[in-house]
This record gives sequence, structure tokens and C-alpha cells, in this order.
Amino acid sequence: MSDLKKSWWLLGGTLAVAFVILGFFGREVYRQAPPIPERVVTSDGVALLTRDDILTGQQVWQSTGGQQLGSIWGHGAYQAPDWSADWLHREALALLQVWAEREGAASFAHLPAERQAALRDRLQRELRTNTYDAETGTVTVSPDRREAVARTAQHYDGLFGGDPSLAALRDNYAMREVTIPDPARRAALTRFFFWTSWAAATERPGSTATYTNNWPHEPLIGNRPTGANVLWSILSVFLLLAGIGAVVWWMAFRGETEPEVAPPAVDPLAGIHLTASMRAVGKYLGVVIALFGVQVLLGALTAHYTVEGQAFFGLPLADWIPYSLSRTWHIQTAVFWIATAFLAAGLFLGPAVGGREPRFQRLGVNLLFGALLLVVAGSLAGEYFSIHQRLGLDAGFWFGHQGYEYVDLGRAWQIALFTGLVLWLGLMLRALAPALARRDEARPLVLMFTGASAAIGLMYAAGFFFSARTHLSVMEYWRWWVVHLWVEGFFEVFATAALAFIFARMGLVQKRHAGAAVIASSALFLFGGIPGTFHHLYFSGTPTSIMAVGAVFSALEVIPLVLIGYEAFQTSRKRRAAAWMERYRWPIRFFVGVAFWNLVGAGLFGFMINPPIALYYMQGLNTTPVHAHTALFGVYGLLSLGLVLLVARFLTGARAWREWPIGVAFWGTNIGLALMVVLSLLPIGLAQAWASMEHGLWFARSAEFLQQPWLQTLRWLRIVGDTVFIGGTAALAYFMLGLWTGWSYEREPAAARDRAGVRISDALAS
Repeated sequence: MSDLKKSWWLLGGTLAVAFVILGFFGREVYRQAPPIPERVVTSDGVALLTRDDILTGQQVWQSTGGQQLGSIWGHGAYQAPDWSADWLHREALALLQVWAEREGAASFAHLPAERQAALRDRLQRELRTNTYDAETGTVTVSPDRREAVARTAQHYDGLFGGDPSLAALRDNYAMREVTIPDPARRAALTRFFFWTSWAAATERPGSTATYTNNWPHEPLIGNRPTGANVLWSILSVFLLLAGIGAVVWWMAFRGETEPEVAPPAVDPLAGIHLTASMRAVGKYLGVVIALFGVQVLLGALTAHYTVEGQAFFGLPLADWIPYSLSRTWHIQTAVFWIATAFLAAGLFLGPAVGGREPRFQRLGVNLLFGALLLVVAGSLAGEYFSIHQRLGLDAGFWFGHQGYEYVDLGRAWQIALFTGLVLWLGLMLRALAPALARRDEARPLVLMFTGASAAIGLMYAAGFFFSARTHLSVMEYWRWWVVHLWVEGFFEVFATAALAFIFARMGLVQKRHAGAAVIASSALFLFGGIPGTFHHLYFSGTPTSIMAVGAVFSALEVIPLVLIGYEAFQTSRKRRAAAWMERYRWPIRFFVGVAFWNLVGAGLFGFMINPPIALYYMQGLNTTPVHAHTALFGVYGLLSLGLVLLVARFLTGARAWREWPIGVAFWGTNIGLALMVVLSLLPIGLAQAWASMEHGLWFARSAEFLQQPWLQTLRWLRIVGDTVFIGGTAALAYFMLGLWTGWSYEREPAAARDRAGVRISDALAS
């Protein structure tokens, strides 16, 4: 069997095994999710709430922005509290207070130490004991706990309803003054919060751990890391070290290496014929840069709300664009511009790979562009109306805000986006068809490029497997299919195949070796990446088996990043091998930046929070956006911008660029990102981690902790990195606009200009 066939078998076997693992243990997520009781009653027969109340409250939470305003089970925004942890702590204190009053004391703090100890022991038994009756679907609580629940609910009713006494707390949480005007909606919301807290405090049948594996850390009720948490953390670190050692050993002692390839004397890519559809892709580049600029400004606004919760330097901007909306738009526009860059690269490369222009391809490219604008505008408007409570709960889910990070857009807009992706896939397949029919040494690359295109087009459909009233644990399972597999998984395979094709066309690598390398690297990455999805679900109401699979495979995800960094470094060294390669130095430099942040952001910062014991204390803290920013922008953002510059380079032909703005953009965005992390996000996250370990997650997320002056100073320091980053973004926008107007080109003789390709303005006109 040839090496190439072995590589195909390796990839096929990897995908089969990985998806079987993901599916088999996904069944356990369904089977062992925390029960949603049909009713909650007291031991003396008083009804507290019903299943319908809980699910309606879930919809109310979604309508406020859901995971964009605080978090549930650690997933969501980092400014307001984690509502499940906050409710748990407040209910525990309220129950202790109720018992203290029963004993005639003014407060729990006024009781003697021995009585306090006895009541704390009673509290653990009260909250951790599972009283769920599977036959009747009933949870039974004591009358005292009913009183504690009522007192806790009163706090949240005032917080979301505009109680003047809680105005300062709302400002600290960056909440609107009246987040939910309807009292009935507020009542339902408190019942949903109670259930999420109940699952975090109640032990599974036959276990000493709660439904959320003892998360969050809450000393009052004995929520501490389990033995399984520690064991699988140790094993994940061991596997990571073993895997990196194996890679280093293989690289040092492998026998046959890829033969050195001498670059051609002239640019092989200069001969690419620009078709009508390829020129039409130019307008996509404009949308990418516009959305990128909007996303960056929204990010700066969202960061500012952490120090001035309801205003922007005194301006009451939060009346129109509150924190939950700015954060929604910040994340949504990021997904849009990165996805648009990938779609544009695919549409441009499709005819280049296939070697011909299919009929009506340009029409399809233009129709897709119109659909893209419709989805962007419609979804952003719907999210505005939902967060401002202008839509009904069902209508809000369909046309407003789904409430879940990265899939925030209403379901109708989500369907429209998927339809656009299917259209894009159809355009890609018809453009690639001639290349698929050819049986030459480039065919493995073409097949991988085609397969990755199909995965991008179809994997987004995983977001349709949950609805507004789907169980939260099940929703998280499918949501991470979209976030982890669609974005982090198959986008990376697509980019790897696209770059390999380009480098092979440049003559930097042999097509046969490039194809085999893409297949092998994709197999290695996906073997860890697909089951590694479970590392997001340790504490989302899933069993211990999910923790075991997630810990083991997420450790393996880091290993391919070592190889990617090495290959990127080797490629960057070749850019001086021929004079014509200087034309591509900035796209290649962006790709090298991707390799750096892949290792640092996705690898180091990702693994910092991935082991179960680390995530137990850090989930929902600012250590997560450290990883999110450096991985999402550092990897996929820089990769997208590199692809944009590469397509722009092809569209502008032989015309020389004034490249200094690109240099400012590259260094500004990279240095700005690093400063954001080093000066603000990382120190705040580490301080929160200490607070979480010492006192509990509720304290690490509390206004009491985060509003301390020294932490506010760290938040203000974010402005340094943001300013540098915005400067880099502005420089890139200036350059791309200059390609349209002409000021980004070096002066050339008229004859040279006539021979030079097309301007971006010509492409935009297409």
C-alpha cells in the first residue's frame, strides 16, 4: 500500500473513531442530564414552581442576551455574576439566616460558633440531598428552604426590575436600569436560576458529586473538586508531555524528509487567469474589513463597560447599546467577518484550482453576497429588539436572540446563513469539479480542499439540533459542535488545505508531499479536536465520563500545534529564496503570526484552563477570554486577514503596493493583542482564580471583589492594548480603501499600469 493510501486510511479511520466517541458519549449527555422536575413542592404540600416555569424562565434569560449577560454554569459573559453560582451562595446564606431567626438570633453571624458550625453542616445536608422522585417528577424541599428561595428571588426581581436600592449593583454588573420590565417574566427567570443552582448543589443518585461535578466551588455546601477531577487532570498533563516528547523524537530521528524545493525564477501565480467570478470576490474583502472595524470598536466599548457599566466616558450610550448587546454584536460580527474571509478565499480559489469558470458562477457569487448582507443586517437588528424586550419570547428566539454565545442570531437568520453556506458549497463544488476529475499529483490537495469546504458548508447545521426550550446540557453539547468543530476544527482544515495549495502553486513544496502532509496533519488535529469538544462540558450537567474523554483528547489537541509552528517557520524562511516572493511577504507574515498564536493562544493559554482541576476554579473567569482572544483573533483572525491580503494581491496583479500600512496593521494588531492580555485580562483572570480557590466562584465574580481599586486599574489598562489594536485596524482599513481609490499603489509608468491586473475598485464594481 502506498504512503498516500495509508494517509487516506489514517484520516478516514480517525474521523470514524472520533465521531463515534463524540456520538456515543453525547448519548450520555442526553441520558444523564440533570432532571427538570415537573414540579417543586414543599414537604407540607405548598407548590413552588413547575417544569413550564423553568423552561419559560430559560426563554426569558435568552431574551435578555442569555450568555451575553453574566453566565450559567460558567458559560457566558464575565461582567455580571454567574447566576447559578450567585443564586447558590445567596440561597445558602438566606437559609442560614432563616434558621438563625428561628432560634431567636438577629442574624446568623450573631449565633455562637458551635451553632454556626451545626447549621452549616445542616445546610450541606439540606442542599446536597437529592429529593427528586423520578416516578412523579417531583422535587420536595423544606418550608424553610421555600422561604430562603423566596428571599433570594426577591433580590433578583429587584435587580432585573429596576429597584432603586440596587442601582449601584446594576452599574457594577453593566446591566440596563430595567432589564426586564414584565414582572411575570422576572418571576419565571428566578425559577430558572433556582433550577440551575439546584443542579449545581444536588448530588447525583448513587454519587457524592453534584450533577455539575461539584462545580462551582462553594465551601458553604461542600462543593469541592472530585477525585476524578484531579485524576484526569494529572493524566491530561502526562499525555501532553508524552505527545510533545514523541513529536520531538520523531522530528529528530525520522529518516526520510521532504526534499528541498528550489523556487522558480518567476512568479508561478502571476499566470492565474482572473475570471469574472474571481473579480466579483473583491466586494467580499470590503465587507470583511468593514465588519472587522465595527467588531473592534464594539470590543473597545464592551471593555469600557467593565469600568463604567452604563455609560461611555459619561455618555449614556448603554441606553441604546447596553453591555449585553455590544458583547453580542462584538462576537457575532467576529464570526461574520472571519467566515466571510473564508468564503471569499474559497470562491476565489475555486476556479483557480478547477482551471475554468463555470457558467453563471459570477451570478452565484453576487447572489451569495446579497444574502450575506441580509443575514448580517437582519440578525443584528433582531438582537437589538430582543435585548430591548420588544419581542415575544418565541418570536425573540426565531428573529431576535437565541441567548447562546456564537449562535446568538435568531433561528430564522441562522437558517438563512446555513442556506447561504449551502449555496457557497454548491458554487465551490461546481468550480472544483474539473480538478476532481483529474488524476494528477495535486488530486489529494484538491480532495482535502473539497472535503473541508463540504464540512464548513454542512457542519453549521449542528446548531439546529436544539430549540428555545431544549435542556441546557443538551444545548451546550450541540452548541459546541458549532463553536469547536465548525470554527476551530474544519475551518482549520480548510485553511491548511488552501495554504498548501497556494504554496504548491508557488513551487515552495511538491504537490505530492503537500497533499500527504495536509492529510496527515488533519488526521492528527481532528483525532484530538473532535472528542476534545467535551472539554467545554465538564461542568454542564454531564457525567464523569465526559470529563475523562474531554481531558484526554483536549491534551492531544495541543500536540499538532508544535508541528504547525515548525512548518510555518520553515515556510517563512523561504520567502527570500526568490525575488518575486517579496510580493507575498505580508500574507506569509500573517500566516506565521497564526502559527505563533496557535501555539501561545490556542496551545498554552488553552491548556492553562483545559485540565479539569484548572477549569474547576477558572471556568467563567477572565482566564477564558485570554484564551478566546488570542485563539480567535490570533489564529482565525490573522489567518483571515492573511487570506484577504493574498486575494487582494492576486486581484491587483503586478501593481506595486505601498506596504507600510500593512506593517502598521500587522504589528499594531499583534502587539495590541499581547498588551490586552499581559496588562489586563491575564492578571485579572489570575486574581479571580485566586479568589475562586480561596472563597468560591461567587466571590471571584462578585462586585465586591471586582470593584476593588487595584482591579479597576487593571481594567483601565486594557485601554493601552485596545488603542494600539485600533491603530493597527485603522491602518489596514486605510490600506484596503487605498486599493480601491488608488493611493495604496506605488507610482508606475502608464505602460506598466496597463499590464497590471485589476484594481480592487474594478472588483467591487463586479
